[in-house]
Amino acid sequence: MPPSRRKPRSDGPPRLSPRVAANQKNALKIPTTALAFAVACLGIALFSTMDAVVKTLALAIGTYNTLLWRGMASVPLAGLPWLLRRPARPSGRAMRLHVERGAVTAVMAILFFWGLVRVPMAQAVALTFIAPLIALLLAVLLLKEKIGRNAKIGSACGLAGVVVILSGQMQAPPGPEAGIGAVAILLSACCYAYNIILMRRQAQVADPFEVAFFQNVTVTLCLALGAPWVAILPDARHAPLILFGAALASLSLLLLSWAYARAEASYLATVEYTAILWASLLGYWFFGEHLRWSTIVGATLIIGGCLAASRRGQLPVLPGELQA
Repeated sequence: MPPSRRKPRSDGPPRLSPRVAANQKNALKIPTTALAFAVACLGIALFSTMDAVVKTLALAIGTYNTLLWRGMASVPLAGLPWLLRRPARPSGRAMRLHVERGAVTAVMAILFFWGLVRVPMAQAVALTFIAPLIALLLAVLLLKEKIGRNAKIGSACGLAGVVVILSGQMQAPPGPEAGIGAVAILLSACCYAYNIILMRRQAQVADPFEVAFFQNVTVTLCLALGAPWVAILPDARHAPLILFGAALASLSLLLLSWAYARAEASYLATVEYTAILWASLLGYWFFGEHLRWSTIVGATLIIGGCLAASRRGQLPVLPGELQA
């Protein structure tokens, strides 16, 4: 009797080669990554709109009171979606990150918006673009990483961009406190550089709803420390704008946290640079601010420096150890 020609039984689906499996895995990642990029772009647009709202309020009631009352309005707006999900208690590591990032964000916000009242929006945003390069230096100092050739070139371009922006401001200063405002924004950029690192670490241990709620709580508590001495009750006519700014802040933070949890920071970093477009348009529409050539040239140098420093797919602000 001739041997059976039946095919051997298979206990499962056929095995794919490592190359084919990797290609399929990458193909599944593309839609999620593209969606994260789009969501991050929307988050930056809302953040820029919030900047214009806060600047309007700060000119009327002061920077501190604007941030304090906006924070108080943001806490319930961010807390309701989080509580409706019946969340579990945050871990100890997550709480430490929430408190740390909230404290850094409070200092960063006060410095940035105090400076924003004194300089044009586009110039303020352009100066904050130096943050990734500052974070590169922080990674070297704190994590003992080495700076490559591209990073050195990028840092030099970024520094040159800052010099160009400040030199343009000195030639035609928009106000007597413009120089101090620019310094405050640069100090805020230093805080934001560290905040970028915390953002990615935070996104790995907490969902966006938790991040948004606890950051608003921490920032508001930090600001409330000075309330007995400098807080004032704003006029009722400012309430709608305060609520609008709070809603924009909560929604933009939620969108960015969602995006950073689903895509690498090296991919999303370029999204930050779209803020210069929104700042230019909003500054012109609401405050009559004209975009200077020095701001354009300086922003181009800073952006080019950041892109040069982040070649080979590794953004210097977020080493692999912190992304894990």
